Amino acid sequence: MFRPCIDLHEGKVKQIVGGTLGQSAAGLRTNFVSEKSSEYYAGLYRRDELPGGHVIMLGPGNEAAARAALQAYPGGLQLGGGINLENARSYLDAGASQVIVTSWVFREGRVDEERLTALTQAIGRERLVLDLSCRKRGADYLVVTDRWQKFTELVIGREVLSRLAAFCSEFLIHAVDVEGLCRGIDTELVAQLADWSPLPTTYAGGASSIRDLEEVSRLGRGRIDLTIGSALDIFGGTGVRYADAVAFNHRDRATRQGSTCTR
Repeated sequence: MFRPCIDLHEGKVKQIVGGTLGQSAAGLRTNFVSEKSSEYYAGLYRRDELPGGHVIMLGPGNEAAARAALQAYPGGLQLGGGINLENARSYLDAGASQVIVTSWVFREGRVDEERLTALTQAIGRERLVLDLSCRKRGADYLVVTDRWQKFTELVIGREVLSRLAAFCSEFLIHAVDVEGLCRGIDTELVAQLADWSPLPTTYAGGASSIRDLEEVSRLGRGRIDLTIGSALDIFGGTGVRYADAVAFNHRDRATRQGSTCTR
């Protein structure tokens, strides 16, 4: 399935090359800056029945735009970026279906299970998505935090995902090395996630055509969803028509419903 996104930077909807986040203004690579508001995109996703997309606040100055998107599609969007125990509930009350957490649950390169447990107990496992966005080092995929610039010691694998599944209802995993480049998905990571993850998982990074959506569906065996960003025409891209991604979802949903009815 296609999962939509709204990436916010300095209060505007943007598409940024993920690996350049956290760098100076001169080093930051931006693919697209929208003239349209976060509410516009949230309203679009609501109209086209695309639940489960995510709003990501990339740094400070995005609070108002994030809350405006949540109001435009209450219960239809997840929210991430700076989420912690103190603010998680307020975003859920503002209309987020779930909150997405990453850096706050890591300390000194390791998962702080005390923090993770406290957050899960405070809002409920079903309202929490764990962001395990990663970069490849050697043969392993290591989770990265702090705007994807800081490597942790956590290597993504079957045992790790099974253990962390006790704390959340979904995983969100950006392949940071290809994020925003529109040069194709990391097929190795998608296939491994399909084998390893016991939870619904959204993969993001590198999608450049509708064929990537079809490939994720095939490699993921219907268990991995795909976020498409910079390649979408609504974000200035030329690789994927938004209308085609919406049509893919509607066909996929109809197929799944038909399969269920025949059992």
